[in-house]
Amino acid sequence: MIEKKKKEEEEEQSADVEGRGNLSFRFFWADMAALPLLKKMLEDFLPLMLLIQLSECGVSLNAPDAVTLEESSSAVVMVTTSSAVSRSTLIHLNVTYSSKENYSSIVALPEQVLLPEKTASVNFTVIGRHAGQVTTFLSTNNTELNSPSTRIRFIVIHSRVLSVVAQVIGWVYFVAWSVSFYPQAWENWRRKSVVGLNFDFLALNLTGFFAYSVFNVGLFWIPYIEEEFLQKNPNGINPVSANDVFFSLHALLLCAIYVCQAAVYERGGQTVSWTARCLLLIGWTFALISLFVAVAQKITWLQYLYYFSYIKLAVTLIKYVPQAYMNYRRKSTEGWSIGNVLLDFTGGIFSILQMIAQSYNNDEWQLVFGDPTKFGLGLFSVAFDVVFMTQHYCLYRQPPRYEAIPEQRDD
Repeated sequence: MIEKKKKEEEEEQSADVEGRGNLSFRFFWADMAALPLLKKMLEDFLPLMLLIQLSECGVSLNAPDAVTLEESSSAVVMVTTSSAVSRSTLIHLNVTYSSKENYSSIVALPEQVLLPEKTASVNFTVIGRHAGQVTTFLSTNNTELNSPSTRIRFIVIHSRVLSVVAQVIGWVYFVAWSVSFYPQAWENWRRKSVVGLNFDFLALNLTGFFAYSVFNVGLFWIPYIEEEFLQKNPNGINPVSANDVFFSLHALLLCAIYVCQAAVYERGGQTVSWTARCLLLIGWTFALISLFVAVAQKITWLQYLYYFSYIKLAVTLIKYVPQAYMNYRRKSTEGWSIGNVLLDFTGGIFSILQMIAQSYNNDEWQLVFGDPTKFGLGLFSVAFDVVFMTQHYCLYRQPPRYEAIPEQRDD
């Protein structure tokens, strides 16, 4: 009896051990099955955790983006760190761009400056010699500091007064071009008619400013594309400013209002010509195909945006031709607002003046001759404005209008 009881206890212990062994075996294989998933999670999150840790522990190096000074003048530049460094650090100023062959003829600056230990800032002096531009990137041998894209652009100009004048000129042409869209909208509303306003011009202008808005918004508001631009042009600056974005979106809105007016008001049977339709089809097909190419990563998104700027340039070259030809055929400019032309002419002239003033002040004539597209298109628009003014004031002046005088009876 006792032996039987012992035997039963031994069997229970054996079963318990076996059960625990099987359970451990199952947990072992479950753990083994989870290893690939755990490995993938570590591969995904470990770099991110390390990046966060480095960004939290690293010390950033900061400097002014641009330093502007006149010839024969000096300026004190301050370089700062987000926190004090633990040891003395040499900060090297590496020149990556100079508008002249020898950068020292533009500005005198040190090759390196010493940031003392337990400090968070250091100053150095630069002296402007001759007009021009120099770009430097800052680098250090201190692993505490993160300075992969810290740069300073030194801009030496002839005169600060001329610089202010150029800025004022810039605001004048910006306002003139922005306001130039309203006279045509007012003319259409006053007449309750769009007869005399060419529909090819409307369609081309709407497409052109849509493309221009896409380019400006993408390069100004999308950080990924802006980063692409800076990587491709490390010594350049973003060509799109807030003014450009506002102007393009504002122009697009007014062009859309023109189209709505054309749909509502009397239009005299006008339609968009087949020539304009074919040109628009070519432009939009090009944009659509380029989109698929960009999605397939055969071109960068920055290149894709530049394609929209090319569409805008092409539209600007041809959009005035239909309106000028229509005025010639009708021997009249009625329905085509001369206020639009005068303001556009004013903006174009002041735009060219600003380019010339900036080129002289910075001694960089490539702003004019190095970008023949922009300068040429400005001249092209001004030339067409002259054509329209000649048509309106010289060739097709409206004849005097007579009013019927009621007959007078003799008493």
